Amino acid sequence: MSTETVMWVAVIVGVMVVVPAVGFFWLRRRRDRLRERFGPEYERTAAAAGDRRAVERELRARRARSGTLDIQALDPDARRAYAERWAAVQERFVNEPSPAVSEADLLVRAVMAKRGYGTEDFAQQASDLSLRHSRTLEHYRQAHEISGRAAGSWVSIQELRQAMTHYHALFDDLIGGDQRPLRARAAARAPLTRPHGTTAGPGR
Repeated sequence: MSTETVMWVAVIVGVMVVVPAVGFFWLRRRRDRLRERFGPEYERTAAAAGDRRAVERELRARRARSGTLDIQALDPDARRAYAERWAAVQERFVNEPSPAVSEADLLVRAVMAKRGYGTEDFAQQASDLSLRHSRTLEHYRQAHEISGRAAGSWVSIQELRQAMTHYHALFDDLIGGDQRPLRARAAARAPLTRPHGTTAGPGR
């Protein structure tokens, strides 16, 4: 075998080794970027679908859609007003837990609409929120589930309290976390208690 032939064989073998390795690291890097961007939502979606390639296509599609949304930050006055409304909802929870949870759901959706998110379809809401609020999205899912059951059947006070806590996690994320007024932050830390009874049904 001539020297030239040996060189060409070596080049071809090198390419066969390097190209798959480069492809592997490129795919790994793209996957890591999606994990970093979507946080817990990546693993949740992967567990539900069972096909990582399909999951990554779905998450890339969400990322592309997010570019069409005009998401705006809240100005200080809007943050203050929403924080005061949340404090009022928490106060209402003491005597009217179920209606307060429904009001919390409406308030969270009002903030979403103000920021520029769609609010008509829950699945689309979750998809849109997953890019910027992935770390509090699971809270919203759990709150939505409890709120849905509370609207049509009996649920315990403990579940309603959990719903309020879950709604608050996303609400706080949406309005800007620690930028809330100090008075509203103090109200948010107040325990959700009810003077009488331990359970509640719809409208109670």
